[in-house]
Amino acid sequence: MGALLRGGEVIALFGELGTGKTSLVRGMADGLLADSAAVSSPTFTLIHEYRGRLPLIHTDLYRLTASQLEDTGLGDYVDGHTVVAIEWADRWREGLPADHLEVRLSHHPPAARQALLTATGPSSARLLAELRTSLSRRRPTRVVRQSRVQSSRPRRASH
Repeated sequence: MGALLRGGEVIALFGELGTGKTSLVRGMADGLLADSAAVSSPTFTLIHEYRGRLPLIHTDLYRLTASQLEDTGLGDYVDGHTVVAIEWADRWREGLPADHLEVRLSHHPPAARQALLTATGPSSARLLAELRTSLSRRRPTRVVRQSRVQSSRPRRASH
């Protein structure tokens, strides 16, 4: 996703603890040519900034109340140039711009994750369309999960 970002996108991340929100931001940083190894959860520092081909702001709103959100200055980063990734974005519903990409992450047992992406405006729709195109061109390098299909009808004997 990071390689497709043009600047100004807001990525609203939703999901329980451990679903991979920070890992996704690490991948975004990598695609933006920022130091992905430096990406960590900003739970206590609130906002981390990473420099790459575009600035990336990463914030975690888990611990904040509505009144504390007003004092963060997070809205100042939604400037049309900076990429903003917001963990626990549901806590900033009123502050989210109308055009943002929602990424809902969930555990998908036994050891996988599921991501549901929703575009809420033209810029996020463009990003989502480009992401679909990019993913459809790639071939998996390994099989992540195998499934077995079993017919409920008995097989016919061949003669």
